[in-house]
Parts: sequence; C-alpha cells; structure tokens
Amino acid sequence: MTTFLVIVLVVLMGLTAFSLVRGVIAFLKTTKIDLETGEGTTATDMQLAQNRAMFARIKYQAAAIVVVAIILAVAR
Repeated sequence: MTTFLVIVLVVLMGLTAFSLVRGVIAFLKTTKIDLETGEGTTATDMQLAQNRAMFARIKYQAAAIVVVAIILAVAR
C-alpha cells in the first residue's frame, strides 16, 4: 500500500513541476507579447493558458498533500 502511495506521490510531484513550467513559459510569452504590442488591457489566450496551468499546479499540489497525509496515517 505504501509503495503504491509513494508512486502516486511521485507522479503528482512530476505533474506539479510540469504544470509550473508550462505556466512560467506562458507567462514569459505573455510578457513578451505585451512588451512588443504595448497592449495589456484584456486577457489574451496566453494569459488564459497561464491561468489554466497554474490552477492545474494548485490541484496537483493539493492532491500530493492529501497523499502525504494518507502515507503518514498509514505509517502510524
């Protein structure tokens, strides 16, 4: 049981890192576009992608915390 939970935790950690990188890349592209065009009053597609990636990161982090709590409960 613990081995399975550790595997799930590692997968969730990987998904968290992947979502973080995607969000940062979208942020950098958005910043570059804003600097080039001088616009920034409305949400662009890249900004929406950034928000989706960061929200996914938060979900994966929350799931990882739940798995850690389960591992700690099982270990007692």
